[in-house]
Amino acid sequence: MEMIQVVFLTVLVFFVIVTIHEWGHYYFAKRAGILVREFAIGFGPKLFSIKRGETRFTLRLVPAGGYVRMAGEDPEIVEVSEGQTVAVRVKDGAVTRIYLDRLDERSGVIRGEVIQMDLERQLRITLDLDGETEQYKVHPQALMIAKGRETQIAPIDRQFGSKPVRSRAMAIFAGPMMNFILAFVLFAAYIQMSGVPEENPDKLFVNTITDNMPAEKADIKKGDVIEAVNGTKIGSDFDKMIDIIGKSPNVPVKIDLIRDGKRHQIEIVPVPNAEGVGKVGISAALPTRSATAGETITGAGKLMKSMTIGIFQGFKKIITGDFKLDDIGGPVRTAEYTSQIAKQGITQLTSWTALLSLYLGIFNLLPIPALDGSRLIFLGLEAVRGRPVDPNKESMVHFIGFAMVMLLMVVVTYNDILRLVRGEQ
Repeated sequence: MEMIQVVFLTVLVFFVIVTIHEWGHYYFAKRAGILVREFAIGFGPKLFSIKRGETRFTLRLVPAGGYVRMAGEDPEIVEVSEGQTVAVRVKDGAVTRIYLDRLDERSGVIRGEVIQMDLERQLRITLDLDGETEQYKVHPQALMIAKGRETQIAPIDRQFGSKPVRSRAMAIFAGPMMNFILAFVLFAAYIQMSGVPEENPDKLFVNTITDNMPAEKADIKKGDVIEAVNGTKIGSDFDKMIDIIGKSPNVPVKIDLIRDGKRHQIEIVPVPNAEGVGKVGISAALPTRSATAGETITGAGKLMKSMTIGIFQGFKKIITGDFKLDDIGGPVRTAEYTSQIAKQGITQLTSWTALLSLYLGIFNLLPIPALDGSRLIFLGLEAVRGRPVDPNKESMVHFIGFAMVMLLMVVVTYNDILRLVRGEQ
């Protein structure tokens, strides 16, 4: 039952941070009047699909992100050439359906050869009906049907490229912006759940216990008060506890605990980490009290700042080459860490989800082709030049960037899987 809960929470974390990101794109695109064709979570084959209004909402097989497909971003309408026979359905004086195949099976339609068709500006179609020319107005939400697939037409004023630069930039920036907002809200929730340290604390509590480490095997419990280590009083000095344990790899240490008002002494053998420092697998926390509204807001802001600095320090290592492949984690390792943190409780999971949301927002603003940051750069160039960059060139840049990102993800994921097979942490 616990495993099912952990898996559910892990999936929920990814679903929330990706959905809020894509919802930002979706909401501001709709606000600008752009036709949003699809709101997708994941990539690859569809697992679930439902259409609401003009937008199809889909859940796809590969849970590695998502996207919002806006009209005008990619070729989407099946080309219709002059002389091609089509069938149209007319309602209230306007064409609402344009059929391109299986014409003999359509009932209640008008068949004719196309003389002229404009589905973007004039919204009109002219047909040759057995030698007679007829012109029809096309409804701005008309559907083209071919091979069993319906595609809503996109008049020029509903396409992404027709909107002012500021509206398009907002629709792109809104994804990362929503991740920043979510991160702030979750950090605030974390502070409310965990509280803030009391002034002049005099003791330490066991906060978290790492799986398969000596503390777990010694039956140390979360909430135990750490009174002394090897006879040395700890009080609220977390660094003193770390120092004593760190200097005792593979050497038994005695930890005096208070649990439910009763004293216990536990002998435990720290295991050395990669640097040879002794670890028992616990983290400690100071006594806390409930945070005020002001402390919650300022605390969330401080967490946002410190975590952002940490994220950019990680990016700096990648740029300078001061890293190993094992230092980079992909979706597999992120899911692994998320599941481990989910076991620690909802408080720690809330903080971790906030960090992931913040990371996703920052990462998407990097000037890497195919990411939101790169698209914003192209919009900035358009604003400066007064005209857009050649769409074909921009699409090629994004395609190459996307291919490179996917290649990196494959390499990192493969390495993560090998690491799991080898049983490494």
